[in-house]
Amino acid sequence: MSDDDKRNPNNPDNPGDENDAFWAFESDPDLAREMESLNQELANLEQNASTDDAGESATGESEDGNAPEDVSDEFSQIMNANAEIGFDDELEGILGNKAKRAILVTRLTSADLLAAFCSLADITAQCIDSREGAVAVLRNLNGDGPEAAAKDLTEVVAGLSVLLLVDRADKMTAVPYANGTAEDAELPPPFVLETLAHFVEDLMLGLTTVDALAQQGVRIVDSADLDHDHALKIIAEHTNFGRDGSSID
Repeated sequence: MSDDDKRNPNNPDNPGDENDAFWAFESDPDLAREMESLNQELANLEQNASTDDAGESATGESEDGNAPEDVSDEFSQIMNANAEIGFDDELEGILGNKAKRAILVTRLTSADLLAAFCSLADITAQCIDSREGAVAVLRNLNGDGPEAAAKDLTEVVAGLSVLLLVDRADKMTAVPYANGTAEDAELPPPFVLETLAHFVEDLMLGLTTVDALAQQGVRIVDSADLDHDHALKIIAEHTNFGRDGSSID
């Protein structure tokens, strides 16, 4: 028996092994020509694709005329910048160099009056009314900014006492201030928050924001919007002058 007979898969005496398919392909000229034609078409497609890629790389643009690489780079730069800013703020908060949130709680009945007092004391804050007393959400959270605000406000307004709530380095404190001085004993924040308006606790826990409250219809008075004369006018409207001095409503 010849070698071809031994390797021919059509031979019933020898069905062949796993190399028979390769042998059959080599022995069929039509299949060989079709395979060669297919390989040539694939080679042409690859060459065209390489040419298109080279053209885009040279111009820096895609078929629609845009520059995806430039857009991607710009987007990456923006995201990296935002991430760096967020990381810096978070790091400052962890180190205790910057408070996350700080609120001055008063027994004043008017957010306008509190904003006027804050304006005269050079304190930038967003003031909100509540039945339990107006509160001021402080803007300056750097360093001892919240403590300085409590000190200045109680110095400028004689007889006014405030409670300073601060969230710094993942620790909340509640310290009373009067006459520009902090009380020696801190109050337990959980017990204090129970006596205040619900939104105060939500603000301190980061569950809501001043902007969110404003969208819900809560009136916000920003001390930065008041000049000196406007602040004095508001104070006059809320102050009763009498023979024995003055009192604050």
